[in-house]
Amino acid sequence: MKGIRKIAGLLLILAVCLGIGLAAAEGLTHDVLVLFTSDIHCGVDQGFTLVGLKAIKDTAEARGKHVLLVDDGDAVQGEAIGVMTQGMLPIELMNAVGYDAAVPGNHEFDYGMDRFFELAEAANFPYISCNFRKEGKLVFDPYIIKEFEGVKIAFVGASTPETLVSSTPRYFQDEKGNFIYDFTQGGDGSEFYAAVQKAVDDARAEGAQYVFLIAHLGNEASVKPYLYSDVIEHTNGINAVLDGHSHDTNKVVMKNKDGETVIRQACGTKMACIGWLQISAKDGSVDTGLYKWDNDLNVPALLGIENELNDLMLEKSAWVTETLSAEVGTSAVKLTIDDPEAKDSSGQPIRLIRMAETNLGDFVADAFLAASGADVAVANGGCIRTSIEAGKITAYDLLAVFPFGNKMMMAEVTGQQLLDALEWGASAVPEENGAFLHVAGLSYEIHTYIESTCTKNDDGMFTGVAGERRVKNVLVGGEPLDPDKIYKVASLSYVMVDHGDGHTAFDGGKIIWESEETDREILTNFIKNNLGGVIGAEYEAPYGQERIVAVQTAP
Repeated sequence: MKGIRKIAGLLLILAVCLGIGLAAAEGLTHDVLVLFTSDIHCGVDQGFTLVGLKAIKDTAEARGKHVLLVDDGDAVQGEAIGVMTQGMLPIELMNAVGYDAAVPGNHEFDYGMDRFFELAEAANFPYISCNFRKEGKLVFDPYIIKEFEGVKIAFVGASTPETLVSSTPRYFQDEKGNFIYDFTQGGDGSEFYAAVQKAVDDARAEGAQYVFLIAHLGNEASVKPYLYSDVIEHTNGINAVLDGHSHDTNKVVMKNKDGETVIRQACGTKMACIGWLQISAKDGSVDTGLYKWDNDLNVPALLGIENELNDLMLEKSAWVTETLSAEVGTSAVKLTIDDPEAKDSSGQPIRLIRMAETNLGDFVADAFLAASGADVAVANGGCIRTSIEAGKITAYDLLAVFPFGNKMMMAEVTGQQLLDALEWGASAVPEENGAFLHVAGLSYEIHTYIESTCTKNDDGMFTGVAGERRVKNVLVGGEPLDPDKIYKVASLSYVMVDHGDGHTAFDGGKIIWESEETDREILTNFIKNNLGGVIGAEYEAPYGQERIVAVQTAP
């Protein structure tokens, strides 16, 4: 069966390269093929790889197509090759492939603002965004226009306003803690929609016959009103949205505010898919789709592709792997971020770590508790990036789990503050939310039949609970939580003081300890010192140890 899939994959690439089933606009004699990637997260040597992407691009051009290549964000952070080079190696490889434009995703900023601008300067392609501002002025051009055979094609960039909380908020602030960068966020989303509309209208006024939004928006309900669907419903003049952020692979056809059809296409993560958009030379129509790769071997390995780009990728990957090859321990079980059974509508794994308990979430929270000696430890799901497979565990594996290099803190907070933090973390369940909290030393229920009444400000920060709470029956050390009692709570600095994912409930808590080790080193020490080098059967259940229970119907 796997062999059949490999053959199917090869045939798909052949069809792409030859232009089978592809088509292009009035005035064009050759099709326009737009290739797009999203949420690569440094997975440049996975799936198609950047080598396979360049092979598709080069072959399509050799067959006479007009080819463009864009990225929807989150390319430079997520795995060791990004962390070890502070994002520079992914940029160098993207330069070698020949990208035409990119939009900054929320994780482009994870190395700090100064480093992001260094990366943007090193890129041979422009970053574009119609809504990323400093002190009210756009940082980048809102769009670019490409022209083939007299036909102008515009790409408008849009970065999720959620970036302020899903990256590290202090990176967007001055030394006094005031936000000087923003993403045109706030209110009902109308200012953000207006920024998109202005860029679209300006591009049309420059003669663009086609306008495509390359966006890092996604479909996660917790970020409404900034979903791709919100933008389409409140704008006109966009032919298609090439979207990222939520790692889905969905193609959606919906109506804009004038009742006109707009296609939205996403292309997943880690180079498992490459997105395509085509303008047909025959009738000017626009369509989108995916090239999918589901083989165990990546494209260069299976097809035997050897070139300078592949040599560079192999050289750098080997350097990173060797540098982080030290064995930390072993695991008897797989620790997962994904639901081991359920899939989404396109057959992709559901990222459970952001909406429910998993054994990896338990493991991380236990490591935090052991390192700190706190009463309670909490770990936000958005910072836990990948699963740990059964077998040997290396430093490379743990860096993949925690690529951000955060430190841990412990604070004295009231039980009420802890309740508020849990409530904010549970506000989007059963939808994804990076703020979702995994716990140790504590258990709680989420009554999902109750709509969340959490409130937030225009910057996406938690401000309170306006009505009935979803989080109930909270136990600390087996005893009911006392809202007036002082508890020692440990978590990453990202949650405790940096307001990551909008967490503000711990503000005012007294910081009584800060780790010298990074998050990855804390996991390393827990495996070696507390588990005797082996992650064992206590973490066998993928859905965890029932520390977090979802109650779906009223008692």
